[in-house]
This record gives sequence, C-alpha cells and structure tokens, in this order.
Amino acid sequence: MVHLLRLPSLLAALSSVLPLSMTLCSASLLEAINAVPAHQVFGRVTGVQGLLIEASGVERYLSVGGRCAVWARNGRKIPCEVVGFRDNRALMLPFGSLEGIGIGCRADVAESQPTIAPTPAWLGRVINAHGEAIDGGPPLPRGNMPHPIRNVPPPAHLRQRVGAKLDLGVRALNAFLTCCEGQRMGIFSGSGVGKSILMSMIARYTSADVAVIGLIGERGREVQEFINDELGPEGLARSVVVVATSDEAALIRRQAAHMTLAIAEYFRDLGKSVLCLMDSVTRFAMAQREIGLAAGEPPTTKGYPPTAFAELPKLLERAGPGENGKGSITGLFTVLVDGDDHNEPIADAARGILDGHIVLERAIAERGRYPAINILRSVSRTMPACNTADENALVTRARRILAAYENMAEMIRLGAYRKGSNKEVDEAISLYGPLEEFLRQGKDEREMLSGSYAKLARALGGTSG
Repeated sequence: MVHLLRLPSLLAALSSVLPLSMTLCSASLLEAINAVPAHQVFGRVTGVQGLLIEASGVERYLSVGGRCAVWARNGRKIPCEVVGFRDNRALMLPFGSLEGIGIGCRADVAESQPTIAPTPAWLGRVINAHGEAIDGGPPLPRGNMPHPIRNVPPPAHLRQRVGAKLDLGVRALNAFLTCCEGQRMGIFSGSGVGKSILMSMIARYTSADVAVIGLIGERGREVQEFINDELGPEGLARSVVVVATSDEAALIRRQAAHMTLAIAEYFRDLGKSVLCLMDSVTRFAMAQREIGLAAGEPPTTKGYPPTAFAELPKLLERAGPGENGKGSITGLFTVLVDGDDHNEPIADAARGILDGHIVLERAIAERGRYPAINILRSVSRTMPACNTADENALVTRARRILAAYENMAEMIRLGAYRKGSNKEVDEAISLYGPLEEFLRQGKDEREMLSGSYAKLARALGGTSG
C-alpha cells in the first residue's frame, strides 16, 4: 500500500509565506521536510512464528537487509530487518521484543541503509547499536557526513601495507607478539581466563590515537565494571564504547559489531591510528546463527548456518590499513573458545582470517600468572619482519628456553629430571623463573615497547644470543 503526502504544494506554500528574516531557520526546516519521502509504503503482518514476522504488501519495495517498522497493538514501534522472502511475503526479524505484534499490524517500509554521523565529540561516550548515548550524558552531536553502518572493506589493491610497531603497553605482547599498525589479531580464550582485563590494559596503555571498543553480547552486570574499574577515566577519555548486552535481540548484537567498525572507519578516515577492540567475535557469530536459523537456513557445523561463516570475513576485513593517505585500524578481536577447544568452528575460521592469534590458557591462569598468555601457542604474522636482527635473536632464544622447559615440565615437577642430563634443559630451569616474572604483569602496570626488550634481555642474563 502507498500513502501520498503531496509535499510539493506544501513546500511551495511555505516558501511563499516565510519572511526573509527567517531565511536561515526556514532553510533547515525545508531541508528536514525535503528529507521526508513523497509517499509512504506500508503493508500488514500476516504471520508470526518464533522470532520471525511475515508481512505482505511490502515485498516489492524491500530487499534483504531492508528495514521495516512494525506497529504493535500497544502502540510500540518495533524496527525490523528483512532476512528473506517466502510465498510473496517478506520475512523479518525484530530489533526488540514481539510483545503486542499480531495479524494485521501495520508494517511501514523504512530507510533501508542505516547510517551514523560521528564526530570527535563521541570520544569518552558509551553508545548502543543504534548510535544513541546510553551513558546518561547529553545526546550525541551529529557530524556533517553520514557513514553506513554496514560497509565494505577498502579495495585490496589500494590498501597500504601494515605500518610501524604499535605499543600495546603489555610487555609479553610487545616482545613476543609484536603488533603493527593495521594488523588484526585474535585473542583466543575460554571464559574467565582474563581476556577482558587484557583488553582494558591494551585500551589504556596503547600508543594508538583512538580506541573503539565493542562489547558484543556482554553480561549486563559487567558493562559498568569494565568501563569504570577496568577501562577507567583515562582509557574512556580517548575511547568510544559500543554496548549490546546478551539479553538484547540478535539483530542488535550483530549491528553493534558493525557499528564498532563503522566508528573505527570514521576515525581512520580522519588519518588517525585506531585501535579496535571487540569482545567477542564468537557472540557476533552466535547472533548470526540465531538470525540464519530463524530465516530457515540449514544448520551446518555445530548448528552454525553458512551465513555465519560468510559474515565473519565481511566484518573482520573492515579492520586493517586504510587507503593511501588515510589512517589504519588495528584490530584485536576476542574469540570465546567453546569448552577450551581452540579448534572449534568459529575459532578455526577466525584464525584463518586474522593476522595472528594470542592464546590465553586456563592452566596458566590457574597457577596465578596474568595475563595468562601461552607464548608458544601464540603467533604474530608480522614477526620477524618488523624486528631488528638483535630483537629477533632475543625472542628466538626466549622461545627456545620456554619450549625446552615445557617439553620436560612433567618430569621436572615430579622430580624425575636429574640436573646435568641435558645442558639446554638445565639452562631452561635456571631461566624459567625470570621469564615467568617477565610475562607476569599487573593490570595497573604499563610497559613501553622499548622497555619490553630491555627487560627480556635482563631476564635472559643480559645477552641476546
């Protein structure tokens, strides 16, 4: 159904009666009126099954990803997104609860491409998946240039290469897993192993210009704890935090992830070095699983539909170096491994897309060493190309010592190893304590990039080869 608003005559009438003294005010008014469509397309709800809404009368005006606003019988306006079509009906999922929606409810076709208009004044603010402030502060100012929430990555042949080393403020990462500007790393961890604290340390201590943090599917109780206790005023001042809690609709959680990247892209295009932190990619994939299954997709590995694996690279590839003359987005994405299985489907897919992985291990956390990074299982794909020969020699020697100790760890702990049996193991036993101390770092302790290598050299006895 189409409802005409007859705007041309209204605009002409307004233009003729407004005095010259109101020119500036009327210009903004006319601009707003011009933005109103000349007609409104609407249809009716014909079915509701689970979370899926079927609507007729609008299918010819919509495409997959298009938006509708459904009016519930209690007067609520519920935004929905089109996820498919069946029997000449549009299939939609809501951004809110379905309470009050029934057969015959009106469904208005809305703007199909949601956009945001960020400004640098968004720094220090906490927002939701729609780009609205949720921190109790004033409404967010709007910039002059709209940016699509769902965007495509820059063309591969126009992208710059990764830049110089980026100081993350955590010495284990700076020394063993050096990250460069524009690199994308995954933090792979089970629940309760310390990934949120590691994220907050990186956000506070990094040398990047701006941090954009996405909390996707986070526990509602932990949001304020992360912002106030872990991130703190210092980290929040140069960050934008996007929040979608676990009780919100799957579309909200998915859009919050894209919103995080959209804001990061805005600051990148200003020429900034942006650090994008997202916790977690797994919950983004779970949201896409809910959407796909509700739309009727077939489940594949562990119930994930094909679109869950197709959407991952579309999201993660948005991070990285910008085009020539622009900034970069360094991405650190947490991956919540199911049952501490680092080969589960989402972890395996993300590892193949990203430029390295940081593995947090529960056994290390249980013995009280934080951050609980397993150096031997972690990889940065920009190393060793970004290091000097001396730095590479230092890191190689430290890794060799850690590997020698881990190979004999069981025998050492049981007391079955006899000193003098193996010269390399003897050296590993003597240096293991200083190396463990080097890898241990309090959440309020910052370590600069240059100091990380100096401390590692001291832990190895002052030599690098």
